[in-house]
Amino acid sequence: MAIRMRRGRRTVDSQPSGAGTRLDARLALGDQAVYAQHHAIGRNLVIQCVWLYDHAVDFDGLRRFHHNLGYGLLGRRIERSPLPFARHHWVVDRGPSDIDIAARARPRAELSDWADERSQLPIDPERGPGWHLGVLPLTDGSTAVTLVLSHYLVDGLGLAVTVADAVLGTARDFGYPPPHSRPRLRAAVHDARQTAGDAPQVAQALLAAAKQIRGRRTAINQSPPSRPVALGGGNAHDVVVVVPTVTMRIPVGEWDACAKALGGNGNTLVAGLAAKLGQRIGRIRASDGAVTLQLPISERAEGDTRANAMSITRVSVDPAQVTTDLRDVRAAIKRTLATERHAPDEWSQLVWLTPFVPQRSWKLLSGAMMVPDPDCPVFCSNLGEFPPVVCCLDGTDSELVMTRVTAQQERRTWLEQTGGQMILQSWRIRDTIRISVNAYQPGTENTRAALRELAAHTLGEFGLAGEIE
Repeated sequence: MAIRMRRGRRTVDSQPSGAGTRLDARLALGDQAVYAQHHAIGRNLVIQCVWLYDHAVDFDGLRRFHHNLGYGLLGRRIERSPLPFARHHWVVDRGPSDIDIAARARPRAELSDWADERSQLPIDPERGPGWHLGVLPLTDGSTAVTLVLSHYLVDGLGLAVTVADAVLGTARDFGYPPPHSRPRLRAAVHDARQTAGDAPQVAQALLAAAKQIRGRRTAINQSPPSRPVALGGGNAHDVVVVVPTVTMRIPVGEWDACAKALGGNGNTLVAGLAAKLGQRIGRIRASDGAVTLQLPISERAEGDTRANAMSITRVSVDPAQVTTDLRDVRAAIKRTLATERHAPDEWSQLVWLTPFVPQRSWKLLSGAMMVPDPDCPVFCSNLGEFPPVVCCLDGTDSELVMTRVTAQQERRTWLEQTGGQMILQSWRIRDTIRISVNAYQPGTENTRAALRELAAHTLGEFGLAGEIE
């Protein structure tokens, strides 16, 4: 299973809300680490969802939904501590004052272009807006709605809960303070005390870091030097790229029948499809032709206020076998999850050092890490089954046609030098399986038309024929 809920697990960064719980408005250490690293190199990840109505929307209902979004995990933004070594805090931010409605209708054929345009409108998890909602009337009488939000505010499963809450009118008060409500001196004293309280964990993290450095020093010295990646936008001729995205729609009955015939289930079929499509795109390991799947495992529990409540594991898959037999894929995923469940979690120790890493060091560290991964991994996220309510933004039925993770102002040079990317997301709603793929592979034709052709060919290899947009 690519994504699963671990409801019984509570990490040090979990921040449950509710009666009897003292508010800690600090960002989870893992959230701050990801944001600090990406901010240092100028990367800004967003999540985009697109809904399609076969009729005009009820704007009163849609404005209620828009208002309610500000009373969940999207109703916040990041505020830095006055101390450079303290953790950031969450503060209240209800979001934009209104919906962006396109001035003119556009043909249905331009829906993907409009979605790309909306994905690049400014999103800032610190200064705001952290999200925005747009509406496009289409000339055939249908209507498109898109929500674009910062990935540093919430992850995919957290967003599904947030959207459902907004539709149902469920408000969640996390007790975050207003922006800039803490006097600077008082904030500095308070944050210094909280940082001092973390001293035992920080000391253990320093010991763990020293041990890891000693253990890896020999391997680092023996490794050939890697070519540094240009992280800035210094090339005036470089261009911004919106990574091409296509979405497949397959009836649930056909999908489950295919999975059963191949000795797997719906979840392993998602992994198998990701592996085969990754092979077709060119994301294979040079040594043996295997495909490395990165599988996010959700750790979000009730009341969890982390932005990204997940861990990521890697599974190696032989793409040559997946169209005829999924049993090896299923066994490999189970084996990997069982192994990692009992493995020491180095990250949970080292993450305590996050507030003490200066921005320059994050940039240097990111520069060393942002080199082509020899495994050419494929990110495969199975979001599971969504309740139908997530398609009723205005109170009437629509279709969730796309959800994707993409970056704003992504430079072609960066994509080329880091070896490209492929992200596959799958979700099940009503009687349909939806699979969204966005991919960029250096040296190939990186267009939506080319990706659509590859997706259709790969589906055909599994004996499936779905609608592809």
